[in-house]
Amino acid sequence: MADPRISLALAAPGALPPAGRILLLRPRAEHDLGALPRARLHLVQGFRPDFEALAAQGYAVSPGPEGTYAAAFVFVPRARAEAEALLAEAAARVAPGGPIWVDGAKTDGIDGILKSLRARLPVDEPISKAHGKIFRFSAPGPDALADWRGRRFTPAPGFSTVPGVFSAEAVDRGSVLLGAALPARLPARVADLGAGWGWLAAQILAREGVEECHLIEAEHAALACARENITDPRARFHWVDARSYRPDVRFGAVVMNPPFHTARSADPALGVAFIAAAQAMLSLSGTLYMVANRHLPYVAHLKTLFRDVDELGDDPGYRLIRAARPMAAGKPRLTPQSRAGR
Repeated sequence: MADPRISLALAAPGALPPAGRILLLRPRAEHDLGALPRARLHLVQGFRPDFEALAAQGYAVSPGPEGTYAAAFVFVPRARAEAEALLAEAAARVAPGGPIWVDGAKTDGIDGILKSLRARLPVDEPISKAHGKIFRFSAPGPDALADWRGRRFTPAPGFSTVPGVFSAEAVDRGSVLLGAALPARLPARVADLGAGWGWLAAQILAREGVEECHLIEAEHAALACARENITDPRARFHWVDARSYRPDVRFGAVVMNPPFHTARSADPALGVAFIAAAQAMLSLSGTLYMVANRHLPYVAHLKTLFRDVDELGDDPGYRLIRAARPMAAGKPRLTPQSRAGR
């Protein structure tokens, strides 16, 4: 079944021009785009899991826009500054007068975006459906929303970020704690799993012994920031889903501050998947250094995958964990209870 808001939008007079490419900014894998003319669509999605899922469905998809378009659909993300940047990108890419449709759920802030746009431009009446809204405005030319485009933040001296990446305006406190807890010396090959815009990678590269630091990140925009922020020739950059990435050579250490949200809901399974991925990437003598909110139930899972699991430091909000000597696949750790039953 096609997305009901998109279907209603396409029923409006002049919904789309009869020819020309149509830009879709930040569509997600769960969006049903079946009502749109597939051959004319160019999807732009920088989050690797969504990128791969949309490509597997046969859509033309890339991490960034290319050239100009006759129309656009903007799928509003949670971050307000990112949503405004996407609208400005659409305004700059769509030929003046072409339709730009804006779609989003109420929980993702579509009402606030509508209010902000109405204060600046003529906007058609919104269509409300399925706990969200879709509305249209005519592309006003590349300069009309220029102040929303190309915004940058400086979360720490020497670092630059863009709207929408994790912890764009300040270094996440968990990452600060983990960076301070890393030992003075690390193995030659280290991975920063879910590297973001590169702050933890910089802390890794400041340690003795490091010959390669692999930044593994699923969000294309965050990794682009990391490439700008980390110019050390020992850095290697990978735009991949950390949960499925497997290196050619295993790492001596993995460092990570794993995500634990899917949309607005906490999802501890995401962190569990990162832990499993880290174990699979490490040599049998390797070590995982990670930070997580204290309430998340990761320690018990770590003990099923690593022989040594210790906490580093004492913080009321975060666990700083060192997990060493991952167990080989197919050799689960024996608990006291399982030993007693043998």
